[in-house]
Amino acid sequence: MHGASWDASLTNWPNWRGPLATGVAPKADPPIHWSEQTNLLWKVALPGKGHSTPVIWGDTLYLTASVPHGAVKTPFYDSAPGTHDNLPVTQDHQFILMAINRLDGSRVWTREVRDEFPHEGGHTTGSLASNSPVTDGERVYAFFGSRGLYCFDLSGSLVWKKDLGRMNTLHAHGEGSSPVISGDFLIINWDHEGESLLYALDVRTGKERWKVARDDKTSWSTPLVVEHGGKKQVVISATKRVRGYALSDGSLIWECAGLSRNVVSSPVAGEGMVFAGNSYDWQAMLAIRLEGAKGDITETDRVAWRMNRLTPYVSSPLLYDGTLYFLRHNQNILSRLEAVTGKPREEPMRLPRITEIFGSPLGAAGRIYIAGRDGVSVVLSHLNNNEVLAVNRLDDVFTASPVAVGRQLFLRGEKQLYAIGK
Repeated sequence: MHGASWDASLTNWPNWRGPLATGVAPKADPPIHWSEQTNLLWKVALPGKGHSTPVIWGDTLYLTASVPHGAVKTPFYDSAPGTHDNLPVTQDHQFILMAINRLDGSRVWTREVRDEFPHEGGHTTGSLASNSPVTDGERVYAFFGSRGLYCFDLSGSLVWKKDLGRMNTLHAHGEGSSPVISGDFLIINWDHEGESLLYALDVRTGKERWKVARDDKTSWSTPLVVEHGGKKQVVISATKRVRGYALSDGSLIWECAGLSRNVVSSPVAGEGMVFAGNSYDWQAMLAIRLEGAKGDITETDRVAWRMNRLTPYVSSPLLYDGTLYFLRHNQNILSRLEAVTGKPREEPMRLPRITEIFGSPLGAAGRIYIAGRDGVSVVLSHLNNNEVLAVNRLDDVFTASPVAVGRQLFLRGEKQLYAIGK
């Protein structure tokens, strides 16, 4: 984390999947019970649409949205091969970054970064602002894929911007990979149906530090930076290979086949291992040992274990105190494994009163928080055989993942942003 101490980042939620990139909020203790009448600190209406998960630094929460406006035009339907279940584009869209006071929900500032007629509408369950922002405590970075990358200081002044071109995604289903910061590097996964690339940019200037071509197609997964043997590497989970690149220069360290197409789920790491899964043509999860991983490790003992059932599609795993949690496809079946060995910790459990789930599980204060697209959230005990502690409902649809800072829980809905707390 550049620009702030490691301890400071642990008390915040600076990036997609939190300060440890595992889905855990190590210093947070949010409520267990809530409703529209109980433990609701505030809720505010959100403009437009966006499925990006908020990030938080100090008392400020940052999130993105895409806001349709102006005259309704003749619908534009995506014509990419295999296009299905997509939204027509009928209006221009403003792409915005918002800064919101997390204590009372007041708007600190709003910045419009682009106004255009989108070239893809995306899937009906998606949004045109699905990439989560990232902050290093000095600046906040909003990535809108084909609409560009923007760096602001915390007061809302534009520091730099960069246009990386136009993405053409598989089935025109839209964009969603989030940027990641490590030291002075800002990492971007640019996987699509054109020339796929991995970018490392300078956080201060946006200038290219390096880029490498990737022999892969559209993925929506967010890069993961892990440190092993005193050196950092960037892990990208995608269709043809899960790959590890040297952070310093982008050189390829290792690669491993085994996942199916349409990788959305982001990998997690711990105990010297990387865990990557997905579920589309088939279900798959790989547990990769970083020690000694060089070249193509697909058929080697660097793959500690594999799974071919119960694996996630849209949501990403949670790695909490040596336990790996993940959902089956987009369903309410939760698996819990001993991460190092892949040994199940009890049988998979069916979550009560919750159905379709796109958001990723959150771990905080010995509890697991899972929010569904039907407005239901389930809270489980992490320590006591995943006992169900609460089933909560709000009047919204939750596609973004829950995040927690301090004694607050934040849920970004389709219509409202909720702050839960006592």
